[in-house]
This record gives sequence, structure tokens and C-alpha cells, in this order.
Amino acid sequence: MTVLILGMIYNPDGGSYSSDYSQNSASFYEVIENFIEYVPECAAEVAVCIIPIVLFFVIFQIFSLKLKKRSVIKIFIGLFYTYFGLVIFLTGVNIGFMPAGYYLGSTIASGEWLWILVPFGAVVGYFIVAAEPAVHVLKQQVEDMTEGSITGKAMGISLSVGVAFSVAISMIRIVFQIPVMYILLPAYIIALIITFFVKPIFSAIAFDSGGVASGPMTATFLIPFSIGACNALGGNVLLDAFGIVAMVAMTPIITIQVLGIISKVKERRVIFADEKDIFVDDSIVELDSDEE
Repeated sequence: MTVLILGMIYNPDGGSYSSDYSQNSASFYEVIENFIEYVPECAAEVAVCIIPIVLFFVIFQIFSLKLKKRSVIKIFIGLFYTYFGLVIFLTGVNIGFMPAGYYLGSTIASGEWLWILVPFGAVVGYFIVAAEPAVHVLKQQVEDMTEGSITGKAMGISLSVGVAFSVAISMIRIVFQIPVMYILLPAYIIALIITFFVKPIFSAIAFDSGGVASGPMTATFLIPFSIGACNALGGNVLLDAFGIVAMVAMTPIITIQVLGIISKVKERRVIFADEKDIFVDDSIVELDSDEE
């Protein structure tokens, strides 16, 4: 909503696009140099984000929390891991992951076999979900809270299929320059209608799954990939390339709720089978007089 309000203030034309991803390294050593040169800049940016959190913790520790020394040491070790991990991750994203996505998208779109964009995007979408850290957390939490009635494997397959389908549609949208709202509005209407036919737990998990699937791994690769493809085809980057994360967040809502419908059908079949067995067990058997 806030970004839509921002769109009421600004009116970008999106007619031109300049890429910062053209880091053509001639050798492996130049690649390493690019990483080493970017690390200090990334470390400074992450420090600006982490330092306020550390300061708040220190203030509360002095005046309120008063945790034991062992607990404080563990927290600071965790903060160090967080800082170090963010620096490594963001360096890899900006120097390696995003340029690779942009290069692949532009190369495939500018080639003779344009149709490869659709199956390639679907395959990337299917497997990129497995790399999302938040997806692993969600699958484990759902399986634990439902005592295994909703398995992590079923969740993973549903999310992967949904994201693969959404990326494939996004590639078709880029090729044919279809407005994003022509796809999002009907899909969300379908998702809301399905909520009336599934258990509330599936609806809640489904809407959480949409946000989880569109995590850092998805955004850092698929957005540059779509920008590269759109740029190679000469389309409007702001209108055609963006919106892919919205598509990724949309389809898991439908697939997880479809999983809920399948689960509901299976439960009814089990109940019907049990009732049938009870009816057979309680039936009266009449014996002939000779047998008596």
C-alpha cells in the first residue's frame, strides 16, 4: 500500500535503463579482485545496520535485562556470526548472484530460442525455493505444530511447484508484455475464493508461504534475470520486469490451499471407509435353521 501511495506522488517513465551488472572479468583473479574490493563497502553498510541493534541491547542490558556474563557472550557471538554472514551473503549477491542472473536473462532472451526462457525460468523457480532459509524454517515449524499431519515434504513440493509456475508465467508476461494486474487480480480472487473451502490452518499457512517463498534468494536472482530478459527484448523494465516477486508470492497461496483441499478429500475418504467398516461389523447375520 505504501509503495502504491508512492506511485501517486512519483511518475517514472521507465523509458531507459542503465545496468550496473556489466562486470566482465577476463580471469579468475579479476573475479577475486572484484570480491575483495567490494567487501569493505559491504562491511560498512552492514555495520550501519547492526550497530543500532547492538547499542539498544547494551542499553537494555545495563538498565533492565542484566543477563549473566555467559548469556551476553553467547549473544555477542551470535551477533558476530550475523554480521559476518551478512557481509559474505551480500558480497556474493552483488558481485556474483545478481550479475549472473542478469547475464543469463539477457543472453537467453537475445538468442534464437526465445522460448527457452519459459522452461528455464520454471526449473530455476522450482529449485531456488530449496535454497531459501525461511522455507526450511516454515516447513519444520508447520510439521512440528501439526504433529506431522502436514509434512515438510508436501509443503516443499507445493511451494516449488507454485514458484516454478509463477516464474514461467512471468517469463511469458515479459515476452508478450502482459500487464501484471491482468494476472495478479484473477489469481488473488481465486485464492480468496478457495479460502472458503479449506481449513483455516491451510489458509494461514498459505499466505505465510507466499511471503516466505519470495525471500532473498528469489529476489536477488529472479529480479536481475527478468531485468536482463526484458532489457534484451527492448521492453519497459519497470512495467514488464518488475512484478515477478509478486507472482512468486502469489502462487504458493493457491498451491498450499489446493494441498488443503486434497487433504480434506483424503480425510473424507478415510471417514467414509471407517463408517462402512462399522456398518459391516454391526450388520445382523441370519442363520438357516439347519445351521442352527
